[in-house]
Amino acid sequence: MCLFYAFCVIIINSALYKAKVDKAKAQLKKDEAQEAKAQRDVERLKPLYEQNAASQLDLDNAIAAYESAQANVAMSQADLAQAELELDYTTVRSPFSGRISERNADIGTLLGPNGKSLLATVVKSDTVLVDFSMTALDYLRSQQRNVRLGEQDTTRSWQPNVTITLADNSVYPFTGLVDFAEPQVDPKTGTFSVRAELPNPKQQLLPGQFTKVKLLLDIQENAVVVPRKAVSIEKGGAYIWVMRSDETVEKRFIELGSELDNRIVVERGLGKKDIIVTEGYHKLSPGIKVHPIKAESKKNISNSEGKKQ
Repeated sequence: MCLFYAFCVIIINSALYKAKVDKAKAQLKKDEAQEAKAQRDVERLKPLYEQNAASQLDLDNAIAAYESAQANVAMSQADLAQAELELDYTTVRSPFSGRISERNADIGTLLGPNGKSLLATVVKSDTVLVDFSMTALDYLRSQQRNVRLGEQDTTRSWQPNVTITLADNSVYPFTGLVDFAEPQVDPKTGTFSVRAELPNPKQQLLPGQFTKVKLLLDIQENAVVVPRKAVSIEKGGAYIWVMRSDETVEKRFIELGSELDNRIVVERGLGKKDIIVTEGYHKLSPGIKVHPIKAESKKNISNSEGKKQ
């Protein structure tokens, strides 16, 4: 058995179908010979008819015989094509490269409408399909971010990649893309099916395996990000302490975005060049003058003091 595209997997007894092909070829040669003879008869009778040496009936019969021979050739060609197609069906080929996980037919097994129809199960191993579900809320969020699941946008600098986590909580080193999304939501579960394709060159993933899926829906380029500890929240909203050019501080309310790894995206209220206070801000009040120290410098000072001790 072969496991690659266009190579045989199972061969069915083909003796009967080979005989049908040979018979169709012989019939085609016979009909082609009859066609050639009928054509010669027409070519001989035409000049005789023009010289009144043959009747109109003789010429009409010759032309009819020639056209009938042409039709017989066309029928024989169709019969031969059908016989060759049936012969080709006796060789079962795998539509893709992979591994045979289960064989359902052995030598001598009866195949066909009255026998087995499932011959073998071939598993594609160089790539795997990951099926997972998303909620209607997830779909709305993807639409808000102009992400159409199952479609790639070449104008975007990034694509909605899929990463998976294995059973040992390690992250699979290859990412994939969503190639299909169900166009309707299941009313029973409130979810819809999504499928992603991932490369599997080392056969690290097996069909039927359970994984954790993470789908990238948005990348905020050139976003303003601040440490989580620098943000304070009160009844009026979230705010942060910002140092002005005269080294005085102000309490500035901001609009927060997504959060990841103790860092928060500031959607509104803070510029890229603004200097913020990350520590000791609980001692501040609006307008007070401060002496700024960069976070890296403070860390270096602490390390130096530790070495002196």
